[in-house]
Amino acid sequence: MSSKIILEHELFISEKQTLLFALKLMDKLGKKLLIVVDQNAKYLTLLSIGDVQRAIINDVDLNSSIESTVLESKLVASDVDSIQKIKKMMVKIRCEFMPVIDSEANVVKIYFWTDLFGKLQLPVTNSRVDAPVVLMAGGQGTRLKPISNVLPKPLIPVGDKTIIESIMSQFSDIGCKHFYVSVNYKKDLIEHFLNQLVTPSINIRYVYEEKPLGTAGALAFLKDEINQTFFLSNCDILLQQDLSQLYDFHKSNNNEITLVSALKHHRLSYGTITTKEDGLLDSLNEKPELTFKINAGVYVLEPHLLKEIPNNTFYHITDLINTVKERGGRVGVFPVSEKSWFDIGEWPEYIKTVRHFNGDENFLGLELPHD
Repeated sequence: MSSKIILEHELFISEKQTLLFALKLMDKLGKKLLIVVDQNAKYLTLLSIGDVQRAIINDVDLNSSIESTVLESKLVASDVDSIQKIKKMMVKIRCEFMPVIDSEANVVKIYFWTDLFGKLQLPVTNSRVDAPVVLMAGGQGTRLKPISNVLPKPLIPVGDKTIIESIMSQFSDIGCKHFYVSVNYKKDLIEHFLNQLVTPSINIRYVYEEKPLGTAGALAFLKDEINQTFFLSNCDILLQQDLSQLYDFHKSNNNEITLVSALKHHRLSYGTITTKEDGLLDSLNEKPELTFKINAGVYVLEPHLLKEIPNNTFYHITDLINTVKERGGRVGVFPVSEKSWFDIGEWPEYIKTVRHFNGDENFLGLELPHD
């Protein structure tokens, strides 16, 4: 790779840029790692999605510059390292690319995973989490009519799999083997489909809701069955996130509940005004962009919380979260970037999700604007 290509590479980001800019660039490129350089394009460090997540968790302003943020040290290759050593380094830390740095802090080459291994998928995390997983699959999917008149939402396809297959694969990839699937609407179709997929390494237990019980009511049926930390997930979302990191965050912080929060950026169409005493102008901000944290629909819970859920009662997970928070329990929030979270709960988001996984800009003949 020539020095000109290196200097113009899209993975480079200035230390003067903000964390928010870096997060958006990661989403745009579909990468979770960037190369931080100084004003002379000299290598300084690597910025990972984990660095940004830790900053958010520590309540660092996303408009802070990268240079002002404390980053974990990163392993990079030297121009004197052999290709065999570089390959071992990449496997050890599971990085999607490895920059090669010379003695003058120039990036002289970038090795991508596909350059050296020829596979698109990084190896499964070394961290194994044998935790139960509860999937809430009982909803009617009314916002996805008319397709949900025929197929229950968990069986709607995304890419070459159904949504529930993709969700289960994400959990089984980190070591989860025991799944509890709460069903109601078209439960026979869901059960028949999943029974064709079961392998000796996967166990599925069905929880039958005779009536809709909300996003957490069905958990009351599991009070005597789950006795360890477990995952809970809606059946209409996908995360591009190593779920073992979510589990580790929950355990290391001694949380009772941890919820995943996706960042959402929204630019106002109008300028905003703040005023002070006597109606005097304080500030004017032209079309500001606001960043919100939204509930992504994936959780980690401690088993004792099952006993706090009323029997045979319509009950939302937010009710449980508020109960824990009101009594002073620890409720953690684990952030993910906007484009690491995919929602198929309604048509516009479903089309965007399929477009992403299929690489099809005109899925179902419906043009959608680019972000």
